[in-house]
Amino acid sequence: MKENTLAHTKPNDWFDDDFFRVPVIAVLRGLTPGEAVRSATRAWDSGVRHVEVTIETPEAVPTLAAVACAAAERGVAVGAGTIIRIEQLDAAASANASFTVSPGLDEGIIQESIRRGIPHLPGVATASEILRAKAFGLTWLKAFPASLLGPEWVKAMKGPFPDVHFVATGGMKAATARDYLSAGVSVVGLSSDFSTDDGASAVRELLASLSGTAAAS
Repeated sequence: MKENTLAHTKPNDWFDDDFFRVPVIAVLRGLTPGEAVRSATRAWDSGVRHVEVTIETPEAVPTLAAVACAAAERGVAVGAGTIIRIEQLDAAASANASFTVSPGLDEGIIQESIRRGIPHLPGVATASEILRAKAFGLTWLKAFPASLLGPEWVKAMKGPFPDVHFVATGGMKAATARDYLSAGVSVVGLSSDFSTDDGASAVRELLASLSGTAAAS
């Protein structure tokens, strides 16, 4: 895993530095190394900076390593997703992942990530889970599964937790991403859009329109 120089008071402030620049992350699951590199390249070419490759099985680790190698050539970061066991942190490190993502909130994984200096993005779906994450100083959290939680959930949670940045993943599409971003999500995780050139073009258009909106405001 490449060195993370985290001189921050909060253990996942790294996301403030890197994620806020582009409000989309590519989430790649169940692909061969070659397929994943092609999808990641579409994502990077569309303007997306970061990619998450899920490693729910040991067979997925070579895919993560292949994408991380391609990412290093472009100077961007790749994360390891679906971290549900502490030992997966070793696999993520061996594949040169820069951050890790979990579908849920596991305090053991959080503690070990903090100990290792790995930026970690735990999944949350309730106010209680958000409180538990904040107790560890985490303010960047994964809203999962976002397509089921919906934009109204985000609006409701931003009320009591205005300092929390949500990354919405799970069933997200470029066509609906704006609804979540408008509701207060900081980053949307897109997956199937990067399987085709047309899908990647839709993401490029989304990012261009968001950039135009930001400039107008």
